[in-house]
Amino acid sequence: MTKERDYVVVKYDSHGERFEILAKPKEALAFRSGKSISLSDVVVSDTIYKDVKKGLKASPTSLKKVFGTTDFETIVKEILLKGELPVTAEQRKEMLDTKRKQIIDFIHRNAVDPKTNLPIPPTRLEMAMEQARIQIDLNKDVEAQAMQIVKEISKIIPIKIARALLSIKVPSEYSSKVRSQLHNLGEVKKANWLEDGTLLAELEIPAGAQQDVIDKLNNLTKGEVEVKVLQVR
Repeated sequence: MTKERDYVVVKYDSHGERFEILAKPKEALAFRSGKSISLSDVVVSDTIYKDVKKGLKASPTSLKKVFGTTDFETIVKEILLKGELPVTAEQRKEMLDTKRKQIIDFIHRNAVDPKTNLPIPPTRLEMAMEQARIQIDLNKDVEAQAMQIVKEISKIIPIKIARALLSIKVPSEYSSKVRSQLHNLGEVKKANWLEDGTLLAELEIPAGAQQDVIDKLNNLTKGEVEVKVLQVR
């Protein structure tokens, strides 16, 4: 039997209705932070409540009204992602640290110094965020929050969100292997083979990811790829 301390009540209010589910705290936090985890490992009960303490179940009518469905998994996912999840001070700090790292990683991959068109080191981004006294919002999307933070820290350091266009030339012995991987590295703008089997391609990527992509291409071709940055905009 599940003890009370083994679960928390996650509450979600919308359209004048309240919904509550029972969930394991650590697993619920992991799910909310984006980790791949089965819902069956997160929820304690397969019931969606109106009031857990009173044992009142949510009616199908209210579920349909708010979520547009009565499908259990669909509803539970939304409650876990958007609902009020009780956390300890230690858990909250851990969540904030994780989200801060995700935001810094996003900015590092997508932004550059407009003076040099080079990526900005994560440590420099973190220092700028501290200077700007940036507050991380646990309930706000990483990308949306990162874009707003870029605006704020642009008052402190030169920074812009940008895309880079790379020209890639791959010898014939590696061309098929690289071509099959290009879509995983960025947006393929052009891809042509020369008569000798050499692959010529243009790849658009987040500007901050230039070195990472070049390193991956070098690994795929044992260093025999030719890469040029055609444009950063």
